[in-house]
Amino acid sequence: MINAYCMRQGALEHVTVPAGETIPAEAIWIDLFRPEPDEDASVEATLGIAVPTREEMVEIEPSSRLRAENGTRYMTASLVCHSDSDQPMLADVTFILSKGRLATVRYDETTPFRVLAGKFDQLQAAGLTGERVLMGLLDTIIDRAADIIERLGAEIDGISRRVFEQDEASVGGSQRFRVLLRELGRRGDLASKVRESLVSIGRLVTFLGTEGDAARLDKDQRAQLKSMQRDVASLNDHLSYLGNKITFLLDATLGMVSIEQNNIIKIFAVLSVVLMPPTLIASVYGMNFQYMPELDERFGYPLALLAMLAAAVVPYLIFKWKKWL
Repeated sequence: MINAYCMRQGALEHVTVPAGETIPAEAIWIDLFRPEPDEDASVEATLGIAVPTREEMVEIEPSSRLRAENGTRYMTASLVCHSDSDQPMLADVTFILSKGRLATVRYDETTPFRVLAGKFDQLQAAGLTGERVLMGLLDTIIDRAADIIERLGAEIDGISRRVFEQDEASVGGSQRFRVLLRELGRRGDLASKVRESLVSIGRLVTFLGTEGDAARLDKDQRAQLKSMQRDVASLNDHLSYLGNKITFLLDATLGMVSIEQNNIIKIFAVLSVVLMPPTLIASVYGMNFQYMPELDERFGYPLALLAMLAAAVVPYLIFKWKKWL
């Protein structure tokens, strides 16, 4: 699908270009979302550029993700998607800046694009260029990463309180620690993906800054790039702090599990010591007494089997009730 944002009557207007139709000449920003081969060809013909394939976008070499060819800047970054779900993922997005126009290629839905597109619906586009659209996109992406980090920090603080809570009614039980470990693992996974995204954005911003003269960036745009670089560095530092906190909480949770397991083993050890003298006496005499009333009972043998079964089942139920198993 091709979304074109065109300069019309002093404002930026969103136009969806159907397959097979020509892209409007006044389009400032062309957004390709899961493009088909004929849509790639249409954009290539309109802008005179080479649209990268999905396989080329996932390459990790810096020379492949950030390059300049014939006055056109090709920049690929990784953005966090589905951060509110249990399975966040990274989506590669390519930004192509050519002759004052911007083209973006993406295969996954990302929040910053929806946010910026919503702003453009009410934006007066006087003097708007592809460079300014790119600046707006990068700024929105960094703001979105900051929002995710803020939410992540609040969630980690909540988990920290649950790990060290003193409420006796909630302490104990391996199931509780399994839940905490699972939640910490998810937060750690999200933090690593946000960090990877910020690293790619930081490289893109640095590349764009070094290419500022060739990209015809004005003084305000260069100042904005420097501000973005500071923001990315600050967010990376905060992510390092959160990563260390997640590691600490993981170690603390595993320590709590070890303490609980030691308490259970201690109970088993005490029980074995308590039962050792009766076992010793029974093994010496072998219960071979002449007068044992149970031997004359008609149902003595079934009752003995039931007693053995109860001796096995009752401790198991007690351990389940105590959440030791």
